[in-house]
Amino acid sequence: MSADPRHYDIIVSPVITEKATNLTEQNKVVFRVAPKATKPQIKEAVERLFDVKVTGVNTLTTKGKKKFFRGQRGQRSDVKKAIVTLAEGDTIDVTTGL
Repeated sequence: MSADPRHYDIIVSPVITEKATNLTEQNKVVFRVAPKATKPQIKEAVERLFDVKVTGVNTLTTKGKKKFFRGQRGQRSDVKKAIVTLAEGDTIDVTTGL
């Protein structure tokens, strides 16, 4: 399977936090994804880019916080994350990159 250039636009970056690292024990990997990406698009992108079988995709959108910066009120960007469940035996090492 070859990766389409659109797949690189869907998967923004892996999320490397303590909670995301603990999910790897359950065959789950967390990615930041494009805000308009759908679950089928995320599934296809992960399968093509990493050559694995995806059994499920859960998404969540974290709304940006309102913050003050140099006396000006601003807002951080919204972030969409995808928790991807992999088939038994498949793994993704997010530390190596693509």
